[in-house]
Amino acid sequence: MKTLVLGGYGNFGARICRALSTDPTLQLLVGGRDRKRANALAAELGHGAQGVAIDHSAPDLAQTLRQLGVGLLIHTAGPFQQQNYGVAEAAAAAGAHYIDLADGRRFVCDFSPALHATFAAADRCAISGASTVPALSSAVVEHLCAGWQRVDSIDTCIAPAQTAPRGKATLAAVLNYCGEALQVWHEGRWQAQRGWASPQRVHFARLRPRLGALCDIPDLELFPTRYAVHQRVMFRAALEVGFAQRAFAVLAALRSWGVMARPARLAGLLNTSARALDFLGTPLGGMVLRVEGLDGAGRAARRAWHIAADHDHGPEIPCMAAVLLARRLARGAPLPVGASACMGLLTLADFEPEFARWGMVTDVVNDALPDAPNNSASAAPGTST
Repeated sequence: MKTLVLGGYGNFGARICRALSTDPTLQLLVGGRDRKRANALAAELGHGAQGVAIDHSAPDLAQTLRQLGVGLLIHTAGPFQQQNYGVAEAAAAAGAHYIDLADGRRFVCDFSPALHATFAAADRCAISGASTVPALSSAVVEHLCAGWQRVDSIDTCIAPAQTAPRGKATLAAVLNYCGEALQVWHEGRWQAQRGWASPQRVHFARLRPRLGALCDIPDLELFPTRYAVHQRVMFRAALEVGFAQRAFAVLAALRSWGVMARPARLAGLLNTSARALDFLGTPLGGMVLRVEGLDGAGRAARRAWHIAADHDHGPEIPCMAAVLLARRLARGAPLPVGASACMGLLTLADFEPEFARWGMVTDVVNDALPDAPNNSASAAPGTST
């Protein structure tokens, strides 16, 4: 299957290209506006990879995809918060499957209503959010809550390593909702809470505690309905350097007071200055997802899944779902025709070989509750059970 990775030499695109370049079931095209950079990465990868100069915003994108014979398009050229569905529509028109790494709430949540009929008519699949959220996060929830009668709460926190690669565009997307009132499922109803405001301490199995604050991601909107969550769905990000986390909280406050209308304008300055704090951090990042509810026997249950990624390998995690799905398509395995958010397509077991490949360690912890004193156990390091 001829597979084009848009943004193929970028932070996430290059990782996906490296993962797919040795797969004999697909032919890799590294795509982007800069032909030199695309050709350079393709030459580095070898195995028949080719560089392609392509602009994902061009009006003739569908025609270009047809001429190239693209069977699968993987869209990594974010941020997606301000994008329309032009790339996906071009893929459908060209008769190609489509996968993206979007984590923008509106982009992912509105994806299926906007495009399902188009891709169903083309007899192709389109998957949005093939990234940490909601692809991995939903796989974790379904693993932890298998057989449960009820889910009361889902709390997720991502903790990036301070020294991991970052970019101005990603930071601008985050700052775009810093201080904005976001709709969150809390206490069994939708309530407004401000992005990046009011940081709270979050504990991890293999990382030091960090301050984490609300981020606007698709899970906040998708999970309450998908899992019939009774009380709360929360998603936080926890920066390693506490000063940086508090700086975001200050920006959120300034925006809420009307002092700073557009924090995103500071993206370039903050991205540059963040490097000055690298000496305070480490290459260790991770994630925790906690659930509470009633297990299959109707008993109160609380479980948590942790992952720790050292050596700045954390950015590999958002790439894994797209890699796994691309391999599945290239081997002719069926995926749902039409357009959907990336939930229920991959299991946690599907991710485990990828975690092992990068030396990542996972833990599952069953926490004791007051009415369930014998409900405590921990998975062995390096496993997800």
